Amino acid sequence: MADEVLSQAELETLLSSLESGLAPKARPSASHPLPAPHAPRLTASQPSARPRQRSMAPDASQARDFDREPMAAIRALHEGFGRNFSVALSALLRSVVEVKLAAVEQLTYGEFIARLQNPTCASVVRAAQLNASWVVDIQLSVLYAIIDRLLGGGREPGLVARRPLTDIELRLASRVTKLFLQELKKSWQPVLPIDLSLDRVESNPRLVLSVASREAVVLVSFESIVGDVRGTMTLCMPAGSIEPIINKCAAGTVRVRDGRITSGDATQPRFDKGPHATLNLVVQLADTKIAAQDALNLRVGDIIATEKDIQGPVSVCVQGVEAFRARPGAIQGHKAVCIEEIVQAPNERDATT
Repeated sequence: MADEVLSQAELETLLSSLESGLAPKARPSASHPLPAPHAPRLTASQPSARPRQRSMAPDASQARDFDREPMAAIRALHEGFGRNFSVALSALLRSVVEVKLAAVEQLTYGEFIARLQNPTCASVVRAAQLNASWVVDIQLSVLYAIIDRLLGGGREPGLVARRPLTDIELRLASRVTKLFLQELKKSWQPVLPIDLSLDRVESNPRLVLSVASREAVVLVSFESIVGDVRGTMTLCMPAGSIEPIINKCAAGTVRVRDGRITSGDATQPRFDKGPHATLNLVVQLADTKIAAQDALNLRVGDIIATEKDIQGPVSVCVQGVEAFRARPGAIQGHKAVCIEEIVQAPNERDATT
């Protein structure tokens, strides 16, 4: 028995038992003054061990198992954020950058820290309204590629140095993180206005200490492509900090339709009462999609082609909701639209049918 080797699964079970205080204590002997590695397994059959009666507290990640609706809302929020951050970062670097949502998952904070490389670039972010600390991690492979372009370096990927970030690199990393937070704030604005501020940047992930190790968190991972370099950007949010979104989903004020966030009370525009109320009126002439590279190369005088018929009606939105359809024109030298149709709210259409 002295030459017996434990398997990996047995080692993990032994370590977890020791941490929780459930492992029985082996009696010291002359040949073994300290408990042998296999001592817990040898005494497992004794009545005092009680291996089948476990009183461990339930894992925090299992206690906060979110429904599909909140997770779908989080996914829809950050899919739009990925597209917006791609454009903003591409404009900053004057190079094509692609950031897209890779995964949304639930786990514990300790598991998240165990996934991070050491060293890395982990930024602690303060969400004031939520009274919580988030973590934004950028893999060094992607970060060095971004820093290389910020400093006017070449387009060839360089070697990734496994060392803590220098003071200059920390400042540049803070600039990228602040841009990340700026676009993240815009993406959350329709659902939950938040104020995000950068607290500090750490190279060692074990020095972050945002929440307790067993605290449940929601992890949002983004695949980032900078030139020929691929890497991951990760947003870690404690589960308790996103309770407002969960409550709104439960109340029906926030819904996900066709992969997009919609508000339950957005079926009709909101008007402030009073004769001096101010309304936001927007005329949407056309919409289209172009590649990020084409957007970066736009210059004054360029023409963007759309599929919108020049003779067709345009939408007039009041307080962000379509209220009229109109025909574009001009009057007394000013651009104008002529209202041709009133768009009824869904509840009004149901009442007339």
